[in-house]
Amino acid sequence: MKPPESSEFERAAAARSDSGLLRDLWGFLKNNKKWWLLPILAVFLILGALILLSSTGLAPFIYTLF
Repeated sequence: MKPPESSEFERAAAARSDSGLLRDLWGFLKNNKKWWLLPILAVFLILGALILLSSTGLAPFIYTLF
């Protein structure tokens, strides 16, 4: 039996096996011109960093910001 030929999608996925979440997100923003998403993502990243840092010794200094 002859193995099925790979589709264009499978070939493209195999060629870009080194991509990560940030690279895929940047490619999405660049190709689809969704630049309005950047401020939303920046706020999410800042809030995530604050949440992670609130469980460290920096917590008293972070709480004074608010």
